[in-house]
Amino acid sequence: MAESKTEKMRKLFADKQVSAEQLENVAGGTKDQIADDSRFLNILLLGHPAQCDRYGEKKLNYDIANNPSRYKEIRNAWAACGVEVTMHADSGNEYRAGGKYLTQSEARDYAMKRMGRTLKHSDWYWPD
Repeated sequence: MAESKTEKMRKLFADKQVSAEQLENVAGGTKDQIADDSRFLNILLLGHPAQCDRYGEKKLNYDIANNPSRYKEIRNAWAACGVEVTMHADSGNEYRAGGKYLTQSEARDYAMKRMGRTLKHSDWYWPD
C-alpha cells in the first residue's frame, strides 16, 4: 500500500517535532500566558514597589480595550526583575535579558535569581 502524504511528512519532519515539555517552554503571548506573568510577578515581587496585581484571563480579556495600563504594569514588574518584555495578546511574547532572548520559563528563572527568591509553580499559580 502506498504511503500517505501525511506519513511521508511525519517521517520527513520527525526530528523537528516538539515535545509537550519543549512546548511548555516556548515563549507565549496569549492572554493566558500574560495572566500567568501577572500571577508569577505578583508573588515574586511581594512588597516591592513594582509589584503588579494579579490579572486572570477574564479580567485581561475585558480590559484589553478598557484598560491597557495593565500591560504596562506587568512590563514594569518584569523590568524590575531585569527582564524586558514585549507583549502580544495573540502571538508569542518576547522576553529579553542581557541582550539574549529567553523563553517564558527562562525569564521566570532569571527573575527569581535576580530577586533572590525561588518559587514553585504552586507558590504563585492558583485560578483567579
